[in-house]
Amino acid sequence: MEKYYRKAAFLGILISVLWVIFVNTQPFSDFAYYDGLARQIALGGPWGDTYTSVGYPIVLGFVYKIFGSSLVSAKIFNLTLTFINYILFYKILKKADLAEKKRRFIYGLFVAFPSNIFYNSVLAVEILFTTILLLMTFLYFYDVRYKYILIGILTAAGAMVKPFFIVFPFLIFMVELCLKMKFWVVLKHSITVFIISAIAISPWLYRNTKLLGQFTFISNNSGIVLYVNNNSQNKYGMWMDARNVHDSIVKKTEYINANATEKNRMLSSAARKWIGSHPAKFVQLGFKRLFITYIGFSEIDYSFNGANINPVFKFIFSFYAYAARYLVFIPALIMIAVYSVIVIKKFFNKKPVDRYLIYNLICFYMFAVVYFVSEGQPRYSFPCTFTLVYLFSCFMERTNFVRSVKNVKL
Repeated sequence: MEKYYRKAAFLGILISVLWVIFVNTQPFSDFAYYDGLARQIALGGPWGDTYTSVGYPIVLGFVYKIFGSSLVSAKIFNLTLTFINYILFYKILKKADLAEKKRRFIYGLFVAFPSNIFYNSVLAVEILFTTILLLMTFLYFYDVRYKYILIGILTAAGAMVKPFFIVFPFLIFMVELCLKMKFWVVLKHSITVFIISAIAISPWLYRNTKLLGQFTFISNNSGIVLYVNNNSQNKYGMWMDARNVHDSIVKKTEYINANATEKNRMLSSAARKWIGSHPAKFVQLGFKRLFITYIGFSEIDYSFNGANINPVFKFIFSFYAYAARYLVFIPALIMIAVYSVIVIKKFFNKKPVDRYLIYNLICFYMFAVVYFVSEGQPRYSFPCTFTLVYLFSCFMERTNFVRSVKNVKL
């Protein structure tokens, strides 16, 4: 790495280490579940049930087995992943067609972005998932032997963390289609990624299927997520108690007596039926979920749980996190809309489009569509940080801000 990037990465890691030391976050809710399951796995216990995806607890379980089952081990693991993310993002930016001034601006902003700091103290899936995504992005932009086979394996790994990631081959298909590559080549690449990912994930599908006696996907929580987020009682597009849904299916005898896979199918069916009969309400909830995910303001609160932070410092940290989120994400979202129109026009006019821009746009839409349909949470935006930071730089460039900034020397 060049001097500027080395020093920026070092500064980012130093701040992250200090955050982990002084903000002693305690796991709760989903984070406590991941920690408990990882400790169970480290002791040789079961690798969870089929309810939720267990990719992160499995990896964390191996970390615990080697280094000891403690929050210190988990947080050092987070710091390691963050450092890897810095290296991967540097490599990705070096491959993108960017002016050096803009490249430095993007990298510095990414490293200093609040979520890249405070997530190091939280036992969440987001850092590991982001590492997988950045590694796949790195492979995609470099001429690596067996590139699409490796991306297929990583797609399976990503799906173990977030099951919807199994659709990544469609991202490859759309990116290369927009780049006007030969159709049979596009098809070959996307099918290769899909087949390899399906093969790689098949042992886990076999395990789940054998466990319940019928075909079962990576996890069985997609149905409940769809159900509680899409019903007439849901006003904000966020998680709610399934028992509070009108004439709730979870109270019915057939649901209570069903196994996990059958329950998942029943919930999914009920949710799809409601969406089909309430399209306008579904769209409203979808946009509320996107607002919560990208503009929501409770993300840094995950780090404060059990940390006993002085209220004054808590206010300062929160203000910094919220200000950065609004100042970066809102202009970036505007640029997504602007560049989407520009790219569509260029595509139909048969003009070349920038490869890195297309990749970032489609990557964003892949996540946004999932959140629009299923569930919105501020932490779900974390894997898109590298995309939104890049698009924010495009906003700054188009408004002539970046051009007025002198080269930063560290």
